[in-house]
Amino acid sequence: MKQYVYIGKIVNTHGIKGEVRILSHFEKKELVFKNGMSFYIGELKNEFKVVDYRPHKNFDMVTFEGIQSINDVLVYKGKKVFVKRKDLNLLKNDYLYEDLIGLAVYDEEKEIGKVLEVWNAKGNVLLEVQYEKNYYIPLKSDYIKKIDLEQHKIITSKGSALIL
Repeated sequence: MKQYVYIGKIVNTHGIKGEVRILSHFEKKELVFKNGMSFYIGELKNEFKVVDYRPHKNFDMVTFEGIQSINDVLVYKGKKVFVKRKDLNLLKNDYLYEDLIGLAVYDEEKEIGKVLEVWNAKGNVLLEVQYEKNYYIPLKSDYIKKIDLEQHKIITSKGSALIL
């Protein structure tokens, strides 16, 4: 698994004191958007420690330690934001949506493809599965029997795929 996890993108600054506006669809925001967390920005993964966080509309507003003005953060506008996976302190059976991409999907015994993408549309999470056609499977316990990261596979209930 990757050392760094993508959590969002700095889309703008806010005010003149160096606060940034992050657009994030990360599924475990409560684990990353908090004071004291280290964020890694851009391709070089420059490290910044969060000293203030607040949600605002569709954005996550963050101020970093040592940043005093808008001029200090303008260079990071448009850059991707990451955290280290180990800093998330995930439990043994926890996973992130990105961990599911590439896993083989089985309809009970028969392989029906591989996870191509994970879509989160207003709280409805769908696995896009690629095989002869693309299928969508809701990421809910009614449809997913087991996610086995060690065996790199997902076991679904019979007939749970939606052909679109």
